[in-house]
Amino acid sequence: MTAMVLYCALAWAVFLALHLALNGRWWPWLAVSLLPPVALALVPLALLAAAAVTGGGLAAVLAAGCLLVAWPQNGVNLRGLGRRAEAPGGLRLVSWNTQHWNQGGDPDRFYAFLRSLAADVLVLQEYLNGFEGGEVWDIDDEERIRAAFPGHHLAVANNAVTLSRFPPAGPPVPVGACSLRVDLRIGDGVLSTYNVHIPVQLTVMNPLRPAFLRDMRRRAAARDREYAALVADLRDNPHPVLVTGDFNTSAAIGDIRRMPGTLRDAIGACRSLCPASWNARSRLRLWRIDWAFTGGGARVGSYRFRDAEGLSDHLVQELTVTVPRTDVREKN
Repeated sequence: MTAMVLYCALAWAVFLALHLALNGRWWPWLAVSLLPPVALALVPLALLAAAAVTGGGLAAVLAAGCLLVAWPQNGVNLRGLGRRAEAPGGLRLVSWNTQHWNQGGDPDRFYAFLRSLAADVLVLQEYLNGFEGGEVWDIDDEERIRAAFPGHHLAVANNAVTLSRFPPAGPPVPVGACSLRVDLRIGDGVLSTYNVHIPVQLTVMNPLRPAFLRDMRRRAAARDREYAALVADLRDNPHPVLVTGDFNTSAAIGDIRRMPGTLRDAIGACRSLCPASWNARSRLRLWRIDWAFTGGGARVGSYRFRDAEGLSDHLVQELTVTVPRTDVREKN
């Protein structure tokens, strides 16, 4: 039994070494990296328990090493155990993938839900219609949006909608083919909001068909382009930033490492131990693929995921954000 536990620990160590080496660097590994992030914690913990029962010292060392090395990718938020007080004030922002903008649903219920979020800024993805095959149709619902949110400033591009009580500091900037930057004038400073939607990794089809690999490679290239465009725009941006949306990237997927190290993940302000944003229509929420980052002096006071009331397969990201009173870097 001790030898069996050791063999299992060795097998997991080899898999983890491949995962760390290839994840985010070799496109076929995208399929493998779809494993539940929490598995990177549960598997070595199970091996540690088995090693303790069987007295396998080497297996325990291997399991502990695997647990520590992969900890940043397991999606566990130990900071959620702390009873940190929420920072007062700040603007209220909502980020949400609407899943095809109420396609086939009740528009009155959809817009009533959006208004109930009572946000200063709404960052909404998938302003489009489509179906499982991947084809999408552009839509035009701007008249209804303006009627539902009088007094708000509206920006629409790249199938994204940003609604704000604050005036824009300039025209909206499409980033890549799937994201939208909107600079907002807040007090005497500017906050750049990035409405992000990274393409999904694969289409559900028979993985033995050549079309499956061709489609995944095409999608991997599209993801590369979107991340590259986003990072390039962030590096040239002198303002405080809030970057949020549907990244279609879990903690176990190496692509998230492409985000600049100067940004701070909002998860530190979340009280959930295992935060998950998808699948909102399932009782078992799988993992977080919707993210929020701040940088340039912007800070998150509170961060949580809210139920979407069956309107989307994504939960709603709700957060409060404070920005510097003066954008010093803009003036220098």
